[in-house]
Amino acid sequence: MLTLVRNSMRMKKLPARYAAIITPLILSVFMSGIVSSVSTLMNAGWDRFAAIWPHAWGVSWAIAFPSLMLVLPVVRRIVGVIVEQRP
Repeated sequence: MLTLVRNSMRMKKLPARYAAIITPLILSVFMSGIVSSVSTLMNAGWDRFAAIWPHAWGVSWAIAFPSLMLVLPVVRRIVGVIVEQRP
């Protein structure tokens, strides 16, 4: 019988100061992947999807990540103006 011990499989977490980089990194991976796959499917179809999409995603991500790093502070300020802050 196989028994897994969760404590021995624990992954070490990054310090909280990295959240400002990790959040846009993960968001850009998902966002660029979704947008590039939809765009590739609409323009190339299923038959050419696998050949075209990885390059399209790479280019999209290379633009999305730096863009998010620049735009995210501005978006946070706009949200701060629109949304009531917690006491």
